[in-house]
Amino acid sequence: MKTVHKLILKSYLGPMILTFFIVLFVFIMQFMWRYIDELVGKGLGPDVILELMMYAAVSVIPMVLPLSTLFAAVMTMGNMGENYELLALKSAGISLPRIMRPLIVLVFFIAVGSFFVANDLIPLSSRKMSALIYDIRNQKQSIEFKDGLFFNGIDNLSIRVGRQDPKTKLLTDILIYDTRKANGDMTTTVADSGYITLSDDKKYLLVTLYEGETYEETRSYKWFENSELRHNIFGVQNMIVPLSGFDFERTDQSLFNGSQTKNIRELTVGIDSLEKLSAETTSASYDPLISSFIFPYDKALATDTIPRNEHMEPFSAGELIDTLGIRDRKALYAEALGKATSSRNYYSFDEATSKEALTQLYKYKVDWHKKMSLPVSVMIFFLIGAPLGAIIRKGGLGMPVVVSVGFFVIYYIITITGEKMAREGSWNSFLGMWIATFILLPISVYLTYKATNDSNLFNAEWYSARYRRIKAFFGKLKSGKPDREQKGSGSRTDGKKTKTKYETRYVSSNER
Repeated sequence: MKTVHKLILKSYLGPMILTFFIVLFVFIMQFMWRYIDELVGKGLGPDVILELMMYAAVSVIPMVLPLSTLFAAVMTMGNMGENYELLALKSAGISLPRIMRPLIVLVFFIAVGSFFVANDLIPLSSRKMSALIYDIRNQKQSIEFKDGLFFNGIDNLSIRVGRQDPKTKLLTDILIYDTRKANGDMTTTVADSGYITLSDDKKYLLVTLYEGETYEETRSYKWFENSELRHNIFGVQNMIVPLSGFDFERTDQSLFNGSQTKNIRELTVGIDSLEKLSAETTSASYDPLISSFIFPYDKALATDTIPRNEHMEPFSAGELIDTLGIRDRKALYAEALGKATSSRNYYSFDEATSKEALTQLYKYKVDWHKKMSLPVSVMIFFLIGAPLGAIIRKGGLGMPVVVSVGFFVIYYIITITGEKMAREGSWNSFLGMWIATFILLPISVYLTYKATNDSNLFNAEWYSARYRRIKAFFGKLKSGKPDREQKGSGSRTDGKKTKTKYETRYVSSNER
């Protein structure tokens, strides 16, 4: 490997790793802020929180990797341009594509690795994260008493505490309403002090009360009998209340099998199965239903006659109904109504099955194309960032971050819109997931061309000079003084004089 290549790779790997972890941290914080309400107050250990953050970090790699590639490319080439390293390499006869060659090879391997991450690692992480979030949602809040407020986190049990000692955890002025009995009896307990804690396995509530009274209202099953009220005074009372939902229980991860938890091979098999199921349900909703279930005599009704049997003459359907009695006619109408209702239910079931199959089919296709488009997006973002850095020639986290975020926001908006339309079936899945790539690919080619030819794409003075020339041109047209050069005097000397006069008029107009 050449020394120049080592220098370029070393200049790129540092910003790449730095920006990757910075962007990853930002997306993880966004994810945690989204689920903060479900995490707070449930007594979850740090191991559970770190496990959830690890799964979230893996799941956001498809968004983090293209953005970090863009950041690093802009920063690297911008630093090299700001330190005149690009100028020195070009002066030595090395073109920009040759300078970018080792980075292109490196990013190519990163893109290939991103495919395996999206195909193998992210489905596993999505399954584990879905199961973990489900367990956290089913986890009840930990028992925390606030002075003067009721705690209703336990089913059929309401506890109010007057004050809690923060050091000894001694509770004073305790009031408990217990309605756990199936017959509707309610027990009210008032105690001067006590302790209420969870067992080590969080399956029982341990209650120890001192100096209190118990009032138990016994309701009778007979409405005409009065209820009984029992009163009991105690010095010390111990209770063990069975609990559920306070211990963190793991759910079987195999129950979570969405489209995001499958790799390319599984998605391909699922797409084939869903296409067959959708075709079968769609055809079953029309042909068998109409031809053999709803209108079995459709051809006969077209001639307005119904044959009695093979030895009898056909007769009119109206004549048959007119000859029936009221009771038979009512039974015939009831049978027809029953068949119509059954047909409608049959059709509704097939229609719902077909819609569900189509919805799943769209999701499977979207996830399939999403895995395939990730490596391409990584390469395109690099081909946008490297020429941009060479053109801007500014390093650090200033202008490169602004430009990179702008391109990423455009890419993200287009991708989210295309994915939404593809999941709804409004767009083709290929178009919805690749439209951002089709839009950004010509931009990357254009920027690479401009950077190779040392374009003044972001030079403000170049745009200012062009604006002054256009303004002077329209000002000359407005004044009504045609240029002598456009009159066609073929003399070269006249052309020079005309040019000199034109420059004189241009300067004088600016001075005015």
